[in-house]
Amino acid sequence: METIALFGGSFDPPHIGHECIVKKVLGLDNIDRVIVMPTFLNPFKSQSHAPSELRLKWLKGIFEKERHVEISSFEVNLKKKVPSIESVKYLLHSYKRIYLIIGADNLESLHKWERYKELEQLVTFIIAKRDDIKVPHNFLAINCEESISSSQLRETMDSTKLSNIYANEIIKFYKEKN
Repeated sequence: METIALFGGSFDPPHIGHECIVKKVLGLDNIDRVIVMPTFLNPFKSQSHAPSELRLKWLKGIFEKERHVEISSFEVNLKKKVPSIESVKYLLHSYKRIYLIIGADNLESLHKWERYKELEQLVTFIIAKRDDIKVPHNFLAINCEESISSSQLRETMDSTKLSNIYANEIIKFYKEKN
């Protein structure tokens, strides 16, 4: 059984910051594989901009050459909001140890996550540092130089912040949507 890092999120759209996070985590000694799991719908949001199946397709294409990255359709297949605790429990059937990757911008609201205390007992958190947000000492931290958020990207549609493989398709989709 492997030790994995779960990287869940909306990925709406996926961008080079997400790729950087995956690469940094794969560089950690104790991680065998990263599982990228897009949400059907983020539990804290009322809608997504791109359909979950499209975000799933983009992620599969972006990471298809990464041997130690798996794109999971678990949450997308459930077609509902899925709290992280459910995804972690699902993965614990196959993996002995799970790290959970979150952005530093989520630290402030982490206590609001469904069954947070239970989740905290099941995973080790890896925090992707951002915006000079202090990371508590009991969390692992990684630093990516890419400072971009999906919401920012939906506004600017800066192709340099998108994976080359889908940059044009992503820009076209969001421009038509807006």
